[in-house]
Amino acid sequence: MSYTKYSSLEDRVVLITGGASGIGEAFVRAFAENGARVAFLDLQEPAGRALVDALKGSAKHAPVFLRCDVTRIDALKAAIEEAQRRAGATSILINNAANDQRQDFDAVTPEEFDATLAVNFRHVYFTSQAIVPQMIGLGGGSIVNMSSMTWQAGVPQLMGYASAKAAIVGFTHSLAREVGKHRIRVNAIAPGLVLTEKQQRLWYPTRERVDEVVSNQFLPDVIQPADIANLALFLAADESRMITKQTITVNGGRA
Repeated sequence: MSYTKYSSLEDRVVLITGGASGIGEAFVRAFAENGARVAFLDLQEPAGRALVDALKGSAKHAPVFLRCDVTRIDALKAAIEEAQRRAGATSILINNAANDQRQDFDAVTPEEFDATLAVNFRHVYFTSQAIVPQMIGLGGGSIVNMSSMTWQAGVPQLMGYASAKAAIVGFTHSLAREVGKHRIRVNAIAPGLVLTEKQQRLWYPTRERVDEVVSNQFLPDVIQPADIANLALFLAADESRMITKQTITVNGGRA
């Protein structure tokens, strides 16, 4: 699947969390193909460096990879400062990093619960907090937060994850009001099942498991990372300049 091209994205600085694999990798590829200056954070160093190597020959600007544990706010802020030094002030932020680890409700400890919120929500708040001043200095920007349809559907073993993804929607709405006067737009994407390598390996290893999900969609095709990336491109581009405080679900019409 190809990525939509938007001339307004060329040379803009994009910061992506969790960009080394899965949907995050699609974000990095999509914005790089649009001529943006991409910086991305991830703990997966080999995958991150391999993605840079794969794109540096074809992209107008070679992406900048920074290894970072986004649950450590001090390290996160340091990585954001390094990204600004190497790529420039961020005008587009994609808050993507997450971990949908399954958990048994009656066995979750307070420490595990806090860790779930840290990897799925807390960094979204503090990355935005660090980036908004850069956007104000630029005269505007776009923040895209990754939510999920799990909080709408009530997916088993994902209570903590779903709670964090629901919190992202509330945060998106409130932040959009807070920063709108600076021409900063804030939106969220709530995907259904996107068949990344990780999802296929851990949770949907057989065609039967995938077909079970797809059978509940109105559209009979599997959602691909590029489907999510193309929406993020639109929400980041000038073509969506009057769209803010929205959460857009991409789930093929899943019931």
